Amino acid sequence: MSSLDLLLASTSTGGLATFNIHSGFVEALLRGYRLGFLSDQEYHHIQQCDNLEDVKLNLQETDYGNFLQNEPKISPSIVREKCLDKLVSEFEYLRSQAQQPLAQFLDFITYDYMIDNVMLILKATMSNPNVTVSSLIEQAHPLGRFKASTLKSIVAFENTPQGYSELYQSVLIDTPIGKYFFQVIKDSLSPDGNVQEFLKEMPTTKLENMLRKLYLEDFFRFCEKLGGETAFSMCELLRARADAMAINITLNSFGTYLNDPSARISDRKQLYPSIGHLYPEGIESLALVGEEAELANVLRSYPSYYSIFEKHQQGEKSIDDSFYERDVMLNELFFEGQFHYGAFYSFVRLKEQEIRNLVWICECIVQRQKDRVQDHFVKIFSRDAEYRKSLN
Repeated sequence: MSSLDLLLASTSTGGLATFNIHSGFVEALLRGYRLGFLSDQEYHHIQQCDNLEDVKLNLQETDYGNFLQNEPKISPSIVREKCLDKLVSEFEYLRSQAQQPLAQFLDFITYDYMIDNVMLILKATMSNPNVTVSSLIEQAHPLGRFKASTLKSIVAFENTPQGYSELYQSVLIDTPIGKYFFQVIKDSLSPDGNVQEFLKEMPTTKLENMLRKLYLEDFFRFCEKLGGETAFSMCELLRARADAMAINITLNSFGTYLNDPSARISDRKQLYPSIGHLYPEGIESLALVGEEAELANVLRSYPSYYSIFEKHQQGEKSIDDSFYERDVMLNELFFEGQFHYGAFYSFVRLKEQEIRNLVWICECIVQRQKDRVQDHFVKIFSRDAEYRKSLN
């Protein structure tokens, strides 16, 4: 890289030379939140608990404090809800202090959860037309909640192709993720096609993957424009996530219509993000595989992904857990860097994993299967993490 390139990178919006001018205070807040992650010792104490009341007492000694004090009865779902409330409170405070373009970057993080919530609503109303708004609000991820009026409008539409057509055209199009729905319809529908028929035939899982693909590509382009350290860190994180998505789509397609030879190119390939280390050569190869052995052969050219897939094939660890571990590793490394927006994204992703850890431990305690805690537990900022051992 030439000296001019280095100068441009450091003085770009996401570069280190100008970062503190607009975002130094917000990053300082974020670094303070870093101290709130549970330590190895705190996890150890929680794992020794015999009931959820003991978990509550142990969490009082951590950054979570008395967040469960008003709950007469504690359950894993209550723990998750209150942990998410704490995360949202911290995130919204960061958002309130952020200037542009960091504010827009933080908004991009919430779009991911908005997609989750829309799909939750669509799946719930399709399976149960009498579902209540309050029950959906309780299940919705708080980081991706819409305004109450928007949510009521979504649920109020008829559970018919015509109803969903009107929903997309009159409600969702005005939400931050409306552009992704518009793009899905534009890319998938022929000029003389009927929106109602298209939505009737579109499986919700396929719709969700197409929305997620467009979101990741859009976020990637936004981070590229920011430049500097932000572009480097975030583009790497989004590439890794896109690769995991492509591998999972391929693996989950086996035994479904997406694995039919005629559908692999016409349907399945459309779901793969056009970013990532697998793109484009690996994606072209993934589009052709029809069984796990062929998928393994494709991944041999990508050692980090092949080792993950080997653990899956050997039954040593689920592929989801392996990707969670890799996600934690990457987000820890980029969180510990400075002068870039990627740390804010990593904070949310790592907090999500901490919440998954806590809920899993609580489930094991309730089911009296504490010997299974390590099955789906992922260490965060731990000196005992496998990747840290390999670096020493």
